[in-house]
Amino acid sequence: MSDIPHPLARANHPESPLTRPLTIHIDGASRGNPGPSAVGILIRGSDGKEIKRLSEYIGHATNNTAEYMAFIFALQESLYLKADRIEVFTDSELLARQFAGEYRVKDALIRLFQKQIKHLMSFFSNVSVRHIPREENSEADRLANRAIEEML
Repeated sequence: MSDIPHPLARANHPESPLTRPLTIHIDGASRGNPGPSAVGILIRGSDGKEIKRLSEYIGHATNNTAEYMAFIFALQESLYLKADRIEVFTDSELLARQFAGEYRVKDALIRLFQKQIKHLMSFFSNVSVRHIPREENSEADRLANRAIEEML
């Protein structure tokens, strides 16, 4: 019998790469709504230290599309980082309330994004989404707007 753990096995140590909780600030930005759009994502570990920041231009889109794309990017990056639990902070009240089931989603593209999000969430033991004031999400906002500025 080998002492080498299977690469996909969950580690027992609470701060192992597979089980550490991540806090993630996300934001989507759009100039013109629809218009040039981007996502900004700031990922921190349980100790508050920055792990990664993403600033990606996503093309011509609405602000709501950009917010959802930021959520999808954040979930994908969290899987890459082998996180098990994540807390997502967004200044989009619409996204937070749609995620919680308080608001219906009418747009077909956003419904598709929700399916993708639910699929990605199935790989985590816990995902929470919290609405925060815009001023508490300034770094993710700055990252999203920087990506747009770089493309204009």
